[in-house]
Amino acid sequence: MHFVLLGFSDLSNLQGFLFGTFLIMYMIIIVGNSLIIILTRLDPALQKPMYFFLANFSSLEICYVSVIIPRMLVNLWTQNRSISFLECATQLCFFLVLGTTECFLLAVMADDRYVAICNPLHYPLVMNQKACVQLAVGSWVIGIPVQIGQTAQIFSLDFCASNQINHFFCDIPPIIQLACGDTSIHETFVYIIVIFIAAVPFMLILASYSKIMSTILKLPTASGRTKAFSTCSSHLLVVVLFFGSASISYFRPKSLHSPGPDKVISLFYTIVTPIFNPMIYSLRNKDVIAALRKLLFKK
Repeated sequence: MHFVLLGFSDLSNLQGFLFGTFLIMYMIIIVGNSLIIILTRLDPALQKPMYFFLANFSSLEICYVSVIIPRMLVNLWTQNRSISFLECATQLCFFLVLGTTECFLLAVMADDRYVAICNPLHYPLVMNQKACVQLAVGSWVIGIPVQIGQTAQIFSLDFCASNQINHFFCDIPPIIQLACGDTSIHETFVYIIVIFIAAVPFMLILASYSKIMSTILKLPTASGRTKAFSTCSSHLLVVVLFFGSASISYFRPKSLHSPGPDKVISLFYTIVTPIFNPMIYSLRNKDVIAALRKLLFKK
């Protein structure tokens, strides 16, 4: 009826340090992403489709880490690592739904940059308010039925051995490792879902950026090429960080999974990347920096 999230229990002497570290990281993520949301809502210069999607992305990051970090902080503080069957399934479902949203929202943001750079004259018509809202809503809801089904499929397995999940949250690979019997069909189903929700958006992003790069290289001036590239370089960096770490975790065969490396990789795409996202988008974006200065130094 319950699982035990071992988390970082092997580092018994560092429990207080880990609690403080993850608490600070969580606060940085909340404050940084909330600041971006506030700026995009208040500053008239940021009332553009690009920043509308950025605000959605920041909201997503707050929800994404809030599914994982608070529970991990409670486990570190109380040393009570028990989690009920239903709580574990709920955490996994929300994590998968929000992860799916991130994949498709990154693809939508790439498409926005493609239209802005490759078809600037049609940009206001194509990326109108209605289209932006539809794309954002579609990104948020597309994973709900798929991931509810996948969560139900994962937790329909028979767990007849250990109930100890050697991870800091309920994720698919460590849960499948606890199942008894042949899980090959379930693993194949997981791979198919991952290909749909991760590989397809990633291929769309690659297609968008291949056309973006081709258009940028054809610009007549170096300053024009620099300005065009600067508008999409931040997004491209976030794409590489997120998809790179997540693909290593989910596309590796079961034989190559081990608790230590799996935890490190998962930390990267669940906590480290959301920390850097606000910094990447703010420090590399002149409009966001200008809006932040106006907010901080407004008389």
